[in-house]
Amino acid sequence: MEEHISKRAFGRTGLQLTCVGLGGEGVLRTYGKEAAAREVIEAAAAQGIGYFDSAQAYAGSQGYYGHFWRENAALRRGIFQATKSASRRKKEARADLEDSLRTMGIEYLDLWQIHDVRTPKDLQLIESPGGALEAFVEAREKGLVRFIGVTGHQDPAILTQALQQWPVDTVMLPVNPAEGVLGGFLDVALPAALEKGLAVIAMKVLGASKYIAPEAGITPELLIRYALSYEVSTVIVGCSTPGEVETLARVGQTFAPLSPGERGKLEGFFEPMAKRLAYYRSW
Repeated sequence: MEEHISKRAFGRTGLQLTCVGLGGEGVLRTYGKEAAAREVIEAAAAQGIGYFDSAQAYAGSQGYYGHFWRENAALRRGIFQATKSASRRKKEARADLEDSLRTMGIEYLDLWQIHDVRTPKDLQLIESPGGALEAFVEAREKGLVRFIGVTGHQDPAILTQALQQWPVDTVMLPVNPAEGVLGGFLDVALPAALEKGLAVIAMKVLGASKYIAPEAGITPELLIRYALSYEVSTVIVGCSTPGEVETLARVGQTFAPLSPGERGKLEGFFEPMAKRLAYYRSW
């Protein structure tokens, strides 16, 4: 390739990763679409995308990656493979990790994340004796995972508390114009993560394509550029076709961050409908 995807520091890990990554949604969050999923994963690798996202909860996603890794083991060191577990107790989380490694056909994960932390009860269960946090820390100590993280998109206060209290290396949170309007994730959780030196992974960038409005000039490219305008480590987007992967990679190669004025104008467009569009939040 003549151009390469830009890289950014991945928090305090010492790694530099591509500023865009393949999300675990899109065609990967399906069953029975092996050929289409393979095309997307192979396109991401060919385009030089270095971050692959998945989760226990994402249908056949881990199995699709498993087919890829069994046939492309030589690429393993060059791609950062992440997945997640939503189990709240140690025993179940440990079983999830064993299943993920077996299903993906790999010996270790680059990143294992505590998935979708929403409520005070989640916090209590995860961090109490016998909670999932123990399994995550132990897996990192044993070398089964290189780094551990936490994800959340329902309540910014809960996610902020988790990232501040837990010994995590990364946080995944929503970054889009609706969140720029609503506040919480981008003006509280994100600064708290940066203060702690965490790698920040941006999700919900296109809002499951609900935020795309070509008639108003709001394209996937513009929304990805919006997310990259923040101090995040990488922006992940779920893709359903190789063409969508190429768009994601192209933005990562050539993007210019939005100016404060451009960002404000985009947020202004979303202001009347921001709360409705942030469908993943709890109110």
